Amino acid sequence: MQKIILTGPESSGKTTLAQQIAAHFQTGWLPEYAREYLQNLDRPYEESDLFEIAKGQSLQEEKALEKAALTDEKRVICDTSFLVLKIWSIVKYDRCHPFILKKLERQTNIFYILCGPEIPWEYDPQREHSNDREKLYHVYRKELEKMEAHFIEVAGSKEERLKACLEAALTINP
Repeated sequence: MQKIILTGPESSGKTTLAQQIAAHFQTGWLPEYAREYLQNLDRPYEESDLFEIAKGQSLQEEKALEKAALTDEKRVICDTSFLVLKIWSIVKYDRCHPFILKKLERQTNIFYILCGPEIPWEYDPQREHSNDREKLYHVYRKELEKMEAHFIEVAGSKEERLKACLEAALTINP
């Protein structure tokens, strides 16, 4: 089984693309737990919340992988990952919780899709970096290269992005 993870700066089309890929393969997709967590928070988030988000994301991923194994799914599509939490932590707080780093380090059989920031930024109360998306994109790319991760970069229209993802998916063995 293979985990396909969409990553990149905020408002770069990760959720839309995750949904499109899942629809193409007629499978489910795992939404970003941080969104749910932050929507239910009745205060501004704090550094400790990133650890809670990581635990929730981990639990969701474990359940999705178990379900996929039971139903003989070949792919699990994830709208986010521990890489996003790592970069978020470092950008916001200059450090990252060891739990997040360990989870990121232990991931295997991952295919990353790095989404480019050329899509127009859309306001969302959970988004913080409308002017830093290009800079953050390069942070994600450097981090993926440092991890020696298997990844592609996608850019362009929704259709062009989906086409690139599906062509790449055909070359990987789930």
